[in-house]
Amino acid sequence: MSLLTSNKYSFTLILQYLCLLLDISTNSFATFAKNRPADLLVLFVVQDFCLIIALTILLANLFSTYIFQAGLIQLLYAQFRMTLVICVIYIILSIGLHSWHMTIYWTSPLDHFWSVGYHSLYSIHRTTAVLYYYFSKRASLRISDPRFHEGSKWMQKHFNLS
Repeated sequence: MSLLTSNKYSFTLILQYLCLLLDISTNSFATFAKNRPADLLVLFVVQDFCLIIALTILLANLFSTYIFQAGLIQLLYAQFRMTLVICVIYIILSIGLHSWHMTIYWTSPLDHFWSVGYHSLYSIHRTTAVLYYYFSKRASLRISDPRFHEGSKWMQKHFNLS
């Protein structure tokens, strides 16, 4: 991998990790802002925006690989399918949870009423968050593998199987 590719990848890796850190922080500390609904709304919008940015960076990294440019899209999809699916599911769950949370707490922020549905969505969201953190970090590290960025015996083997 060339120095230019390495520097570009380092920048995107740091940006992805900052988005993950912001997401973890928001999930951990959003309850401290529940008595200020406007601040909580801004925090949720920033969190959702960072999730979309992280997915965009991941896709840009996938599209910039030699394998993608060689037309072996199915190979990349097979390698990163679970990550992409979990990212999309997590974004949908986050937006849904944030919308529901804001409708509950906007008018009366200090009430602690959680319906069964909200509690279920919250639990599913947090469980999916752990999977999202794991698969996102794993994918961001795996995409830096030189065999994705240059021709190799591994890629040639998969190209011959196609």
